[in-house]
Amino acid sequence: MSVRVVLADDQPLVRSGLRVLIADAPDLTVVGEAGTGADAVRVVRDLQPDVVLMDIRMPGMDGIEATRQIAAGSGPTRVLVLTTFDSDDHVYGALRAGASGFLVKDMAVDDILAAIRVVAAGDALIAPGVTRRLIADFVKSRESAVRSVRPVAGITEREREVLTLIGRGRSNSEIAGELFITVATAKSHVARLLTKLAARDRVQLVIIAYETGLVTPPG
Repeated sequence: MSVRVVLADDQPLVRSGLRVLIADAPDLTVVGEAGTGADAVRVVRDLQPDVVLMDIRMPGMDGIEATRQIAAGSGPTRVLVLTTFDSDDHVYGALRAGASGFLVKDMAVDDILAAIRVVAAGDALIAPGVTRRLIADFVKSRESAVRSVRPVAGITEREREVLTLIGRGRSNSEIAGELFITVATAKSHVARLLTKLAARDRVQLVIIAYETGLVTPPG
């Protein structure tokens, strides 16, 4: 079945370009568009797509508030934010709101399409460079009371090791290699962590790893 996608961007030309790109992918289908955050929330509520590609800066309700409302809902839609990274604060806001990943608008076409598939499959985008830096800076900026090291209750020592590696941006295959386990076992550990820690996706596991002190922000 095709991954159902909604495009949310206030620039019709951007939406048109994305629609053309996605039309060439046999497993992806654009089912709706929105030019404002409020429209995005309404379209997602009506169509229940798998993924919404969400711009941050839009008139009226911005993409951050729209992401918050969509992520707080009971539907299956996951939010993939498109940004030029002209303001890290906007990306931090989207992260807090529940976005499952981030894209740069000038990324290669194949990378954009692959990112949609990754998010639709229930994973999240944890890029070793940009995204991990943003998450680290976001967590480091929290008040010291929140940033104080606290134990992660209810997980095993092996799961703690896996959580630490997730916080460092490792993929499942990299986790398997470093811990000398199979990729399938690594995936099982990640799945159990998501359940035990009530995390929506891998992005939230990274935040937990930083907030509990398992991973220290650079600098």
